[in-house]
Amino acid sequence: MVMMQVRFPLSLRNVEDRLSEGGIDICHEIVRLWWNRFGPIFAADRGRQRISRMRGFRQWNWHLDEMYVRINDKMVYLWRTVDHAGELRESSVTSIREEGADLRFVIRALKRH
Repeated sequence: MVMMQVRFPLSLRNVEDRLSEGGIDICHEIVRLWWNRFGPIFAADRGRQRISRMRGFRQWNWHLDEMYVRINDKMVYLWRTVDHAGELRESSVTSIREEGADLRFVIRALKRH
């Protein structure tokens, strides 16, 4: 049931309804408690499995985006890396645009992933 929330964007009530259709009668608060306890474990494991599968994939491309955005009425630079599947891999916010900041950001992101 917790895995359903990791894999699909379901609310606590949706998971409760899906389980009641299968004959399991629990409260949505139980689902929330299980999600808080086991959700990060499943999500991290799913991410590790996905990355390990992608390492053998030849077309594993990353794209670097740089945007100038407003956060709390202050204009800042948002740096992010996106893989070929469109998933966000790494992001960073800086107040000034420095020379070489993009290269340092990509190197840090590659080391982490």
